Amino acid sequence: MRKKMSNKVFLALWIPLVVVLTVFTLVANIVIGTFHSTLENYAGSGAYVPQSTSEKDDWDTTYYERKYDTIEEAMAASTGVINEISDEGMVLLKNDGTLPLNSGKVTLLGRGAADPIYGGTGSGHTETDEVIDIKTGLENAGYEVNPVPYDELYAYAQEHSTENGGRISISFLSGQDESTYYIGEMPVDQYSQESLNSFEEYSDAGIVVIGRVGGEGGDLPRDMEGWDENYVEGQHILELNQDEKDQIALAKQHFDKVIVLVNASTSLELGELEDDPEINAIVQTGAPGATGFSAIGKILSGEVNPSGHTVDLFAADFTQDPTFVNFGNNEYTNDSEDSEGYFVNYEEGIYYGYRYYETAAEEGFIDYDTAVVYPFGYGLSYTTFDWEVVGQELGDVDGDIELQVKVTNTGDVAGKDVVQMYYTAPYTVGGIEKAHVVLADFVKTDELEPDESETVELSMPVEQMASYDYRDARSYVLEAGAYQIKLQTDSHHLKDGVPAIDYTVEQTVVYGEGNARGSDETAAVNLFDDVSEPFLEGSKTVLSRADFAGTFPQFPDEADMTASEETLAALQGYDAISVNAESSAEMPTTGADNDVQLSSLRGKDYDDELWDQLLDQLTVDEMKDVILDGAYRTGGVTSVGKPGAVDFDGPAGFSSFINPDRHGSAFPTAALIGQTWNTQIAHKLGQAAGDEALTLGINGWYAPAVNLHRSPFAGRNFEYYSEDPVLSGVLATEVTNGAGEKGLYTYTKHFALNDQETNRDRNGILTWADEQTIREIYLKPFEIVVKNAEVSVPYLTESGQRETATMGTLGIMSSFNRIGNTWTGGSHALCTDVLRGEWGFAGTVITDFSLSDYMSPDQAIASGTDLQLTWKALKPMSDTTSAASVRNMRNAMHNILYTTVNSNAMNGIAPGDSLKYEPALWEWLVWIVTGVLVLLIAASIAWMVIRVRRNRKPKAVLSVTSAGAGESLGVSDAPNQSAE
Repeated sequence: MRKKMSNKVFLALWIPLVVVLTVFTLVANIVIGTFHSTLENYAGSGAYVPQSTSEKDDWDTTYYERKYDTIEEAMAASTGVINEISDEGMVLLKNDGTLPLNSGKVTLLGRGAADPIYGGTGSGHTETDEVIDIKTGLENAGYEVNPVPYDELYAYAQEHSTENGGRISISFLSGQDESTYYIGEMPVDQYSQESLNSFEEYSDAGIVVIGRVGGEGGDLPRDMEGWDENYVEGQHILELNQDEKDQIALAKQHFDKVIVLVNASTSLELGELEDDPEINAIVQTGAPGATGFSAIGKILSGEVNPSGHTVDLFAADFTQDPTFVNFGNNEYTNDSEDSEGYFVNYEEGIYYGYRYYETAAEEGFIDYDTAVVYPFGYGLSYTTFDWEVVGQELGDVDGDIELQVKVTNTGDVAGKDVVQMYYTAPYTVGGIEKAHVVLADFVKTDELEPDESETVELSMPVEQMASYDYRDARSYVLEAGAYQIKLQTDSHHLKDGVPAIDYTVEQTVVYGEGNARGSDETAAVNLFDDVSEPFLEGSKTVLSRADFAGTFPQFPDEADMTASEETLAALQGYDAISVNAESSAEMPTTGADNDVQLSSLRGKDYDDELWDQLLDQLTVDEMKDVILDGAYRTGGVTSVGKPGAVDFDGPAGFSSFINPDRHGSAFPTAALIGQTWNTQIAHKLGQAAGDEALTLGINGWYAPAVNLHRSPFAGRNFEYYSEDPVLSGVLATEVTNGAGEKGLYTYTKHFALNDQETNRDRNGILTWADEQTIREIYLKPFEIVVKNAEVSVPYLTESGQRETATMGTLGIMSSFNRIGNTWTGGSHALCTDVLRGEWGFAGTVITDFSLSDYMSPDQAIASGTDLQLTWKALKPMSDTTSAASVRNMRNAMHNILYTTVNSNAMNGIAPGDSLKYEPALWEWLVWIVTGVLVLLIAASIAWMVIRVRRNRKPKAVLSVTSAGAGESLGVSDAPNQSAE
């Protein structure tokens, strides 16, 4: 018989097992609780079920009809929008008459021919599992593509893949330095003799593809040392490298017709190709999404007449651009390891892109034809157009300038044209800085047949021509003098036969306190003196039209690299406890029993008195949980009837790094959308995204993105429309309006001056610019969206009647960077005084992804940023008990709730309905598994106690044997407890 296990051995085995099981259960539940919202995004959320009364049964609470049953159907419909964007967005940069090209046998050269770029990386990435590539696009148009070199290019691309570091790959995760910047072009000596021999058969054209990709998290290098085997001193990534030049030389050697496709969403140095008579045509394809390359065959063949126009000026030498020296990695020399500080100086002021080149040429500082390859707004067509001004209204200074322009197709094929209206304001040497020309408005025509005409209308408020004077008037100023309104084909060329229109302002108008511009709620006055101060006092120089040579930007010097005491203090972080202790705020009411439901506020004004009653019901914990847990969603609050809402990246289509299988269409990049210059297409894109959102259960969209192409080296230019704020703002407004028709709220991003990726979130790069530059350039596209977006919100009255309210845009996303010393999301001047005070914004401001310490949630809600794009366990608040903190949380919740109630998240919910939460299947499984584990732990503990007690060694007892009284007393032993 085996001996039983001793209690000591038994406990030594079972106690660790029970402890491990207990710890696992606790940790698992803590992790699930911490990342509950992430799991919701991945596995699905529970349902917030309306608790309605019988009299509402026949009310139509479907505010937004779902057009498609499945996401596959919605994406199929979106293909038409993708193709329309690509048809109209690709730009014909050069053509000597070679295009259109009859269908024939062609040879594709260059790695990009077999490995094209469809989009960008990071939050703007899209899924491109099923695509139409360049080869397929050509074949669909009737071309035969040489298979031999194509197969070799494809094999090379696979062997030298982006994933293996063989091509540009930008890492967007903070703290990682895994980006590579190899252009990855195949050396021409890798073509086999069979390929070279095949050229003769496929000789109708040699088509060379040049590609550049961009991505979130890193910028493109201004020096390629270490990234190119054939590097020459000063070589940057946006000029052709030797391997690309060799590809073009090979094409010129073997083909009479050479066409270059530029597969990039930023400008490149293309002067040598433009000037080369052996290069017959150049097309900028952009990054056209999943199916957009279907357009390239149609454009080359003439089935589609190209109508795209550039969204950036293409300079001949990027190193001579005024932004070149103030971009990239600059760290203060007197910062500390714990409080590092990086900066960028916008010393070019308002003179960047076409504003610089057009003005510098006007002043004789540069030779335009030498410095510029393609102007802003430039694009060729296969037909010609005449314009005629057939009507004009030149309003007073408080009115509008309106032009009616008759556009006639005078060529032989159908086509579309873009009419661009610019203005020239009077400039006084030493006065307010003014660019020579500024885009005011634009219109793209419908497709016009030969001899067909269309009359289009362009307009702008006269006040739009005012300039911001941060030095003296400290407000916008419309100076007296002679203005000109110009109809141009691009930023440099007046339309032939259409002279400039003169407009005179008799007296200077100052839009200061008490005399706000007509579009402002309150007057725009200086709010960024701390940011302008270095330019005013002379420690930083700003480029001036009065002396381009003497004020031209320079690389940062020792003084620039030395942080001031104010800057060093700002880098230490935000002290919420101290700030809130100085507040005179009164403690708001919380947890009241007012029986008001959020659904009763749909369609009501932001300031409706019912809001206070609703907000009084919220508890501090409810507010805190919503505000701090805003990663890709906002949490539900059943006490006030708020459903949960789901938010998704990104500007080129819905994507999720949490759940890559849950995505929408891969739309073309914003840069290609910009190149359409077509507001109707932008509107259709918003509608298509809205339809996909309804099938995916998405309520909010981290888009559109309206930062500007300040520098062609900015890694995220693909995600932004243009270098110009008007073009960007107008297109983004239409995307917002289109999405809003489907109840999809948008977060226009990244607010503001987030125009480079380098060091963006390393304690928040400090962006220094004067207030004129801040307002006229970098805030302008956001201003246009906030002031002009109009979203119709259907709602039901308390009696069930359907009505419609008009709202503006409902969301803004702040940015990683600082403006001066202050993080944008923690800037009261930016997120409250300008955004809400001057522009009248009502809605939610969300942070960019908030993991870094400097992005303080306490500072955010005190300044007008409401929602933290993070998980609550990772970014707790420092103060949740003071009156100031509770007031700030209440204000933030007002904004979040206002956005939610006016979105498609309210589909199915009638006025007055409360909500009941029904958990998702995975939540039930978590509870069941947890319950089973708890029972198992409890049973194990109970069994251990019983087992130990049952087998415990008894105390010694006296034993009397039958041997009689004379025998000695002994002690009997307990049973042996050895293992059985």
